[in-house]
Amino acid sequence: MSGAIQTDSKDIVKKTFKLTLEGRHRDRVLEAVKHEIRQYLKRERRKTLPEGADYWDFDCQFGAAVDAASSVHLSTVMALVDAQAQAGTDSFYLELLAKPGYRKAGPEPQDI
Repeated sequence: MSGAIQTDSKDIVKKTFKLTLEGRHRDRVLEAVKHEIRQYLKRERRKTLPEGADYWDFDCQFGAAVDAASSVHLSTVMALVDAQAQAGTDSFYLELLAKPGYRKAGPEPQDI
C-alpha cells in the first residue's frame, strides 16, 4: 500500500451548515459554524505527519448545496462563509479533506 493515503470517515468534513436556527441569533450561529471549522482544522493539523510530508494540506469544496460545490482554496473558506451569510442564505455545503502536503523546491538562485 505504498503511497496510499488512508483516511477515516471522521477525517473528512462533508456537511451542510445551517445559518438559521430557531431561537438563535443568526450572528451567533455564524460564529459557531466558523468555530467548528477552525476546530476541525486545528485537530487535523495536530495529527502526526506521514513520513516525508512537510505539512497538512486540505482539499476544500464549497457551495450553496452539495451539487453546486466547487473546489476552493482553504484561505478563502471563511470569506465564502461570510459572503453566504451576508447574502442571506439559510445554509451552505462545505467539504474538507486533510492530506499530506509536500513542499516543492524553488528555482536555484542565479549568480549575478
